[in-house]
Formats: sequence, structure tokens, C-alpha cells
Amino acid sequence: MVSIVLYEPEIPPNTGNIARICLATNTPLYLIEPLGFSLDDKHLKRAGLDYWEHVNYKLVKSIQELHANFPNNTFYYLSTKATKLYTDVEFKNDDFLVFGPESRGLPEDLIFSADTGITIPMFNEKVRSINLATSVGIVLYEAIRQLK
Repeated sequence: MVSIVLYEPEIPPNTGNIARICLATNTPLYLIEPLGFSLDDKHLKRAGLDYWEHVNYKLVKSIQELHANFPNNTFYYLSTKATKLYTDVEFKNDDFLVFGPESRGLPEDLIFSADTGITIPMFNEKVRSINLATSVGIVLYEAIRQLK
């Protein structure tokens, strides 16, 4: 199975919704600090309902720590700045899908450091990006479809 990584997430309800998706699909969730909220936040708990105690999540100090812990895994970095479509990727078990903070996205050095920056297509230039929880759902379920 793949893992979801939220790099410095900022909005509690998005993280709560993503935690619920991860629990529903038995997907590990990694939260890269700093978080823009407390894990005790009532909005986070409400979005995740009463599922948090069952979510397989881990707090990680930095993306470098995660890379060091999983040196042989592929990390895909989701960004509107990437050009490769997520549907053009052949996902493998143990891949990591990394999503950036809502207000600024991932740092460009992560997106362009390898050929693993990927994007979800959008067809109207008036839309800056797709909601984080929606984006996670789109790409996660494509990975699941491929791996099942």
C-alpha cells in the first residue's frame, strides 16, 4: 500500500478529512511538522469524527527524516507546478504521496529534485488549486485502483 504525507498542513478540517480517507483505506498517514494546528483541535476532531484513535498516523520532524527512514521508497510530490500527470505514474507498494500546505504548496526543490513531481489536471485557469482533501482522495484512489 502507498502512504500519504502531509507536509506542514495548515487547515484542521482538511487533515481530519484526509485522516478519515486514510483510515477507510488502511493507508498510513505521515504529518510533517510544524503543523498549523494542534492535534487536539476541535475542528480536526470534528472532520475526523471519532476515528482518530484508529488512524495509523505518525508525526515526523522533517521530510529529510522521512527520506532517511525510507531511503529506497519513491516519493511523489503533488503540485500544480509539476507537469507529469498522476495518471501517467505506475504506483508501487510502499510509494509515498506527498502533499504540501494549503497556502503555499510544496517547496520547488522537492517538486523538481527528481522526476517525481506530479499533478492533477485542471481545465480552468481561474482555479488556483483543488482542495487538499479532494486531491488526496483523487490520487490515493488511483494508486489503490492500480495496486488492487
